[in-house]
Amino acid sequence: MSTLRRAFHFHVLLVVLGSTLAFAQDAKPSDEAPAPKADTKAKSEAKAKDTDKDKTDEQDKAKPAKPKIETATFGGGCFWCTEAVFERLPGVKSVVSGYSGGNVANPTYEMVSTGLTGHAEVIQIEYDANVVSFDKLLELFWHAHDPTTVDSQGPDFGPQYRSIILYHSEAQKDAAKKAIHDLNAKRKNRSSIATQVVPFEAFYPAEEYHQDYARNHRGYDYVETYITPKLRKLKSMLK
Repeated sequence: MSTLRRAFHFHVLLVVLGSTLAFAQDAKPSDEAPAPKADTKAKSEAKAKDTDKDKTDEQDKAKPAKPKIETATFGGGCFWCTEAVFERLPGVKSVVSGYSGGNVANPTYEMVSTGLTGHAEVIQIEYDANVVSFDKLLELFWHAHDPTTVDSQGPDFGPQYRSIILYHSEAQKDAAKKAIHDLNAKRKNRSSIATQVVPFEAFYPAEEYHQDYARNHRGYDYVETYITPKLRKLKSMLK
């Protein structure tokens, strides 16, 4: 073989070997995967936090509001009647018939009925202020009895049947007095509101047989004559 041809073959061999080495080096796997970019990682973490916050907010909205229990004490004639009305109002947790506004501790029904102890027949209302407001209670109170009569209500007579609001806070006092002022302004030449507004001092639950009287004595003359018609009349307000 001539010297020129040998030189040509040797040159071709070098070119082939060089190409093979270059391809092998390019195909060699990397020892470490490339690290994610810092800004991409931060965005992913922020998005995850926002998603978690949205879920928490939705869960908080779905939870019912924690009850805000407050107390109101009203007297508007026979407590059998007012109890039957208010225990049907949404947001009211309990209604207890009893005595308040007098000067004798632990009075009995017989004592209060003499009119000498100073007590009024009242109801003590525990209600959720997140569901029903004190103003709503007042509105129902005005419609549940005649607040213009003095020491009487329907067939019942005596100071124990007077119209009275015993307030538990300055806010209740202000609301009651404002409501009376507004009602008197609307009444003009008619009888003015006779409701007393006094600070609450003590409440004495009435005897057990007075509690839930209307529910437990359906069909009785007093219930059917005075309480049942009143409940029908106030049905639209008890929603």
